Amino acid sequence: MRLLKRAKDLGDYLIVALSTDEFNEFKKHKEAYNTYAERKYILEAIKYVDEVIPENDWDQKISDVQKYHIDTFVMGDDWKGKFDFLKPYCEVVYLPRTPGISTSKIKADLK
Repeated sequence: MRLLKRAKDLGDYLIVALSTDEFNEFKKHKEAYNTYAERKYILEAIKYVDEVIPENDWDQKISDVQKYHIDTFVMGDDWKGKFDFLKPYCEVVYLPRTPGISTSKIKADLK
């Protein structure tokens, strides 16, 4: 939530690319806890998010930036450097994750 707020603060319209179930299966080799439709519904309910688009594969980033006229691409800093290939098309910003908040830790605690 905090990362989305900070991303929204960098512009006037926030588009979130959300991995489809099929892409999650491909990149993580596991099923998401919630379906794409459920995750999309949750994101659309967040006041900072203006639009949610499907992320189907790694290669669509440049075409999405061009199609949606993206000025600033924002990602968590655990991905630092991985999206620098977008710099010819838009500004790339890596935001630090919120200290003390980790999905991996939450998952581990629940076990």
